Amino acid sequence: MTAAAMKSTAKRRLLLASDRHDQSRELARILANVAEVETVPTSGLPDSPAKDLAGVVVDINLRSAETVQHVRRKLLGAAYQPMPRLFVLADLMHHGVMQAWALGATDTIARPFDPDDILQRIRAALPSVDDDVDEAGARGKELSKGVAAAHLVMVKIFEKLPAGIPLTVEDVMAAESSILKAIKRTSLREWLSAVGSHHNASYRHCLAATGFVVAFAQYLGVREEDQRRLTRAALLHDVGKAFVPTAILNQTTALSAEQMVLFRRHPELGYEALTAQGGFPREVLEVVLHHHEMLDGSGYPNGMHGDQICDLVRIITLVDRFASFVEGRPGEPARNHEQAFAALEAMGDKLDQKLVQAFRPVVLGR
Repeated sequence: MTAAAMKSTAKRRLLLASDRHDQSRELARILANVAEVETVPTSGLPDSPAKDLAGVVVDINLRSAETVQHVRRKLLGAAYQPMPRLFVLADLMHHGVMQAWALGATDTIARPFDPDDILQRIRAALPSVDDDVDEAGARGKELSKGVAAAHLVMVKIFEKLPAGIPLTVEDVMAAESSILKAIKRTSLREWLSAVGSHHNASYRHCLAATGFVVAFAQYLGVREEDQRRLTRAALLHDVGKAFVPTAILNQTTALSAEQMVLFRRHPELGYEALTAQGGFPREVLEVVLHHHEMLDGSGYPNGMHGDQICDLVRIITLVDRFASFVEGRPGEPARNHEQAFAALEAMGDKLDQKLVQAFRPVVLGR
C-alpha cells in the first residue's frame, strides 16, 4: 500500500466514556466513521490518556453527583488539557452547557443525535489526516459566501427599508445557512477579520455581533434551528438604527443629551418597522425592542428586569455590548477582547453573569 493510500485510510482514536451503554451505541457507530472508538465506563477514565488518543467523548448524567465528581477530577487534570473533550448532553440550555464547561468540556454534542452535526464537530476538533489540499480555498469561498449573504441583509435593513422597500423574514432566513456554514467551516477570528474593515459602522457592528452569537451558539452546541434563531435575531437586533440620523450614528465624540434621546429611540423604531412589515417572529421583535434592557432594571426603553427578560434577549444583549466595547463607542476607545470581557464582568448584575462566563472561551479561548 502506498503512503498516500495509507494516509487516506488512517483513523484517529477516540475514547467514549459512558454509563449509558444502550444509549451510546448509536453515538459510537457515528464516531466510527472518522475514528477508531474505544468505549469505557466513566469510572474507567484513566488518569492519563494513551499517547495515541486524539480526544475523549463523555456521555454523562449530570444529575449523578458521583459521576460528575469523578469526571471532573480526571478531565480537569493536566494530562487531558491538550486534547478535545466533547460532552453529550440531553439538555443544551445554557445552564447545562455551562456545567459541562466547568467539568472540562471543550465542545458539546446534542441528543437526539444529528450524525452530520456530530461528524462536523469531530472533524473540527480533530483535523482529518486526509484533509484535502484544497481545503483552505474551500474555506475561503465559504467565508466569502457567508459574508456576502450577511452584507445583503444589511443593505436591505439600512438602505432599502428606510426607502420604503419591504424587508421580510424570508430575506433574513435566506442568509442563515451561509453564515452558519462560514463560521463553522472557518473561525470567529476569520469572520471578524472579514467584516472588520467595512466602511459602514452600523453594518460592521451587526456583522460582528452576528459572528459572536453564531460562534457562541456553536460552542454551546445548540441545535441548528436555535442557531438560526440566534442568527436571525443578531442580524436584525439593530434594525432601528436605520431610522436614526446618520450624523448621530457616525459621531465619534460623546453624544449630547438630545442626541442620546434620539439614539435611544432605535429599539422602538425598529420594533415599529418590523411590526408594520408583518411576518416576523415574536421573539425577534422582542430582541429588537429589548436588547438594551438590563437585568437590574436600568436599561431602556421599558426598564425591564430579571425574569421579564428572556434567554434570547439576554444572549443578544451580551454580544451586542461586547461588540460595542471592541469597536469603541462615541467618546470611548476601542478595547481588545480581554478588556471587553472584563467590562462585561464589571457590569455585574446588569447582565446574566452565568452567560458571560459561558461566553469566555468563545472570545478568550479559555
